[in-house]
Amino acid sequence: MRPAPQSPMGFIILISCVATIGGFLFGFDSGVINGTVDGLRSAFQSDSIGTGFNVASMLLGCAAGAFFAGHLADLWGRRSLLMIAAALFVISAWGSGISTSSLEFVHYRILGGLAVGAASVMSPAYISEVAPAEYRGRLTTIQQVAIISGLFVAFISNYFIAGMAGSSVSELWLGYEAWRWMFWMEMIPATIFLVTLFMIPESPRFLVLAGKEAKAAQVLERLYGVEAEQKFAEIKASVGHMFSHPKLADMFNSHGRVRRIILVGIGLAVFQQLVGINVVFYYGAVLWQSVGFSESDALLINVLSGGLSIAACLLTIGLVDRIGRKPLLWAGSVAMTAMLAIMAFAFSTANVDAQGGMTLSDNMGTLALVAANAYVFAFNATWGPVMWVMLGEMFPNRIRGTGLAVAGLFQWGANFLITLTFPMLLGGIGLAGAYGIYALFALLSIFFVMKHVRETRGLELEQMQG
Repeated sequence: MRPAPQSPMGFIILISCVATIGGFLFGFDSGVINGTVDGLRSAFQSDSIGTGFNVASMLLGCAAGAFFAGHLADLWGRRSLLMIAAALFVISAWGSGISTSSLEFVHYRILGGLAVGAASVMSPAYISEVAPAEYRGRLTTIQQVAIISGLFVAFISNYFIAGMAGSSVSELWLGYEAWRWMFWMEMIPATIFLVTLFMIPESPRFLVLAGKEAKAAQVLERLYGVEAEQKFAEIKASVGHMFSHPKLADMFNSHGRVRRIILVGIGLAVFQQLVGINVVFYYGAVLWQSVGFSESDALLINVLSGGLSIAACLLTIGLVDRIGRKPLLWAGSVAMTAMLAIMAFAFSTANVDAQGGMTLSDNMGTLALVAANAYVFAFNATWGPVMWVMLGEMFPNRIRGTGLAVAGLFQWGANFLITLTFPMLLGGIGLAGAYGIYALFALLSIFFVMKHVRETRGLELEQMQG
């Protein structure tokens, strides 16, 4: 007697990994800016506000990319949107490095932001729509591993490129400064992403929503084997018999109020940013240099943070489908509140010289460094991956695109706000004040999770009713 055919998990893992290259580029594009801030300031003669906008400009594109990606993906497909994002990654990487003015640089960074925003919501959405419920959390968490891996590789690339040139503003190859080559390195994974996307199928849930039932059935057979027919019936029942595309009006219930599930998604997206994590990712080198570390040491600290982040995400892969999403979010909020408060205290002890430079004592410097890395670890073991897991799975099939669009818009809007204001906070209330604010938001996120977040572990996407 032959054994029953098994679900082809190898194929599902393979196409999920292809989708997560979008996450890798999301991370690389977010992290590469970390080592180029001095180069941008020098090349474009920008002040703190101008530098803040150069760094944060990508996030305007991210907000637009995330917002429109949901709707466009419901029109054209998840894979098609990822292909467009891959092409924009290539263009942005080249243009950011070749730019000769702030205006030109901002133009290319916004194009890159469109790609990052689209990839940030479409990669986890695609994985959620092809993965079985019992593995969905782990496979979607690979997205965060990819994001952090992208950050880590960008940090390593920046460190070695700056080391070879002597500094980020020194000439490296072909007459171009090192910071420009930092951007050009991104063209390699972006090209790989574009090529490999041609080798994966479209999301079966999109195909059913679009009325392409025969094609959906073929994809489901490859994904689920003998369970394909049952899965097809469940998906079709969940979207109904009308194959109209979701609209922004779907945000509202019959009484004209924004659906609770949309508000919870917005809350998750915003709190993930208000705890200040991207200050570490975008301004890590500046942060550590501001309290006395050299540029080389600051870039090396970034590498350490990236390695810890990957370890944290790998831990989450083993936990997210065992203990659930909500406990991880709650534990992360508690840990981040404590670590951010310790960092604020350590920075409050810094000595400030006549030029405004700060230095920490050896003990306080060690305390700040340990707390910062513990904070990064806590974030990447909890809110970092789990927020994306929940956004990819919590919305009903009919409004998934709309829900992702709105949550993505708010997520990147909050990211832009935090990134833009950090240089001003640094010059105004200092590191202690800035990190005190982030600690307050982490504290508030504890109560948000306890009151408003519902567990989604083990539920099929067709069971999400919102």
